[in-house]
Amino acid sequence: MDYHVFILSRVREGVDRGMSTEAALRHGIGRTAGVVSAAALVMVGVFSLFGTAGALDLKEAGVGLAVAVLLDATVVRGVLLPATMKLLGERNWYLPRRLAWLPRANLEGALLSPAAVEPVPEGQVGQ
Repeated sequence: MDYHVFILSRVREGVDRGMSTEAALRHGIGRTAGVVSAAALVMVGVFSLFGTAGALDLKEAGVGLAVAVLLDATVVRGVLLPATMKLLGERNWYLPRRLAWLPRANLEGALLSPAAVEPVPEGQVGQ
């Protein structure tokens, strides 16, 4: 789940800089794919090693967690997240009026300029 926060923060940063949701999604996933995939691969490896332990509890937990992280890194992050966000479009950022009292966090500390975003060419996402 923390990987998704990292990705969505990058996508939201692009939207805050004036990009469309689709362009921000391409930018966010393109810029974070390598780091997030590497971290997921490390976690799958570590949890897979638990599967070689002598205790049955550790084996079950290790295999279960390795499969869960692998599914999350491939199916959820690679297919479901982009597809859902593309379908929702600008509705991804909808906040009901009753929640308008929530502060709007700007992690940059200042207004974001559209020129500061480097667009990712379509053929180079994740490279």
